[in-house]
Amino acid sequence: MSKSTKNLKVAVLGLGLEGKDLVNFLQKQGYSLTIIDEKPKKELDLTEIKTKGLAFICGPNSFARANLQNFDIVFRSPGIYRFRKELVKAEKQGTKISSALKLFFDLCPAKIIGVTGTKGKGTTSTLIYEILKNSNKDVYLAGNIGKPYLGLLPKLKKDSWVVLELSSFQLIDLEKSPYIAVVLNITSDHLDWHKDREEYVDAKKNIVKHQKKSDFAILSKDYQTPKSFAKSTSQVVFFSKKNLQQKYRENLLLRGEHNLENISAAVTVAKILKIKDEVVTQVLRNFKGLEHRLELVREIKGVTFYNDSFATSPQPTMAALASFIEPTTVILGGYDKQLEYDELGRFIAKRKNVSTVILIGDTASKIKKSINKARFKGKIIKLGKSKMEEIVECAFSETPKGGIVLLSPAAASFDMFRDYKERGEKFKQSVYKLGISIY
Repeated sequence: MSKSTKNLKVAVLGLGLEGKDLVNFLQKQGYSLTIIDEKPKKELDLTEIKTKGLAFICGPNSFARANLQNFDIVFRSPGIYRFRKELVKAEKQGTKISSALKLFFDLCPAKIIGVTGTKGKGTTSTLIYEILKNSNKDVYLAGNIGKPYLGLLPKLKKDSWVVLELSSFQLIDLEKSPYIAVVLNITSDHLDWHKDREEYVDAKKNIVKHQKKSDFAILSKDYQTPKSFAKSTSQVVFFSKKNLQQKYRENLLLRGEHNLENISAAVTVAKILKIKDEVVTQVLRNFKGLEHRLELVREIKGVTFYNDSFATSPQPTMAALASFIEPTTVILGGYDKQLEYDELGRFIAKRKNVSTVILIGDTASKIKKSINKARFKGKIIKLGKSKMEEIVECAFSETPKGGIVLLSPAAASFDMFRDYKERGEKFKQSVYKLGISIY
């Protein structure tokens, strides 16, 4: 643009973790910024940023009141839908719509490894990061996993590596693709945000769409959708948990057949980068998994509790349930993302070890209908929006010694909790509290 940095009118939409990282970065570059957020200003977390010199337009209807077309550049946070009418209108009138991720791709001197998929991308990203770190690479982990990336730029060199976990929210308008793009299984998710499944898949496809001939697309060949991405790029390497060698399966702390897919993807990246096998196997055998992903909490009087709060759609819940043969009580339900639960209902009905289903939150009735339709023979208990302590106590009382209590909701958390992390933390706290009261 012809205007100088000082004279550019720049807006940042949304002041979450990524928004604050963006504000800090742009302020250091000398930009004058306006923060636009639909929360009232008093509800914004203004820690970690210098508010001096910032203008704020906050509260209900803030996007309309801000007249986005009057800005030269508007940076949207991932949670803000790319095709909101206010953004589309501003773009048509000449405003550039960007994001922190697009800016990072423009400025990053390091090679980027991007990982996406409906579930498993956090575990896969962390495994790749750990393998590179243990191979003495200058490597950084960031992205949707909760770590901002613009603040990394001063540390990065040409021989550095950045591993990014990338969501559809971030990818939807990406115009550059990573050097190595990893695509796990893609099912349906976030249909309360995306227009439809096609838009969701197209957003994911941007991870390979803009790759160069020298770049790599690491695609799961076990599922049709990631396989179809091969048409969008040049160098394609397929991976499959079915072909994962025995040496990568042995002595693992990670539980669950579905994690073999994540391991297979990470091993494929390691082979492309020619990392020694002994480094890879050592990382795999020491890796305990991520918090809120099939996380072992504790055992109380022969009943073992697992926290899988990150399972916000049916697919990961089915994968979690498939990880156990013990008698299982599963806690399901939460905020309604307009997902279908008939497949989950049929899956649960076929699992002879699932003895009890506890239903909570807004989707309780919807899930119950699907389970009943599948003729589930176990017990169904509907607890609605009860306190987590009551939910845990009920699950414990319904589970025999040697059994499993699994929080794997197959739904988002926003009806009862701030996010999946708070839901998982409340579950763990309630389990520990139960243990203290019993012992």
